[in-house]
Amino acid sequence: MNFKTMNLLALLRKTGFGLGFVLGGLFIGAVALWTPQAHAHDFKQGDLVIDHPYATPSLAGTRNGSVYFKGLRNRGGQADRLIAAKSAVAERVELHQMQMDGQVMRMREVPAIELPARTEVNLRHGGAGTHHLMLINLNQSLKDGDRFDLELV
Repeated sequence: MNFKTMNLLALLRKTGFGLGFVLGGLFIGAVALWTPQAHAHDFKQGDLVIDHPYATPSLAGTRNGSVYFKGLRNRGGQADRLIAAKSAVAERVELHQMQMDGQVMRMREVPAIELPARTEVNLRHGGAGTHHLMLINLNQSLKDGDRFDLELV
């Protein structure tokens, strides 16, 4: 399956920035570094770095989708947390973690994703303990190359 990167253009909040996220209750504006010639996919604000956000194309007949980041880094000395996300492409966005239940990998909604100081949290495919954002009740199927807004809180 082709997991082409989707540039998640943010919701503009009169900040003058090209990309905006809300983390730890603070609005974070960052300039999108992606251009047709460049391959950088990081979004930075202060000590927080969102590395290479992408979503997978929808599977036929499904109403849900997933958003991943290569990494979500907190380079600062203070802990932070991701407590919510929202997007117009889905009815709601849930924070999920993968956990082993005996011999079966299970996906569970979590109330927050902790961002300890000076660490990186993976929001990637597979593996126990990994996180991702689940797009619940998509308004339309996600296709390879689609772009959409995503707000992180």
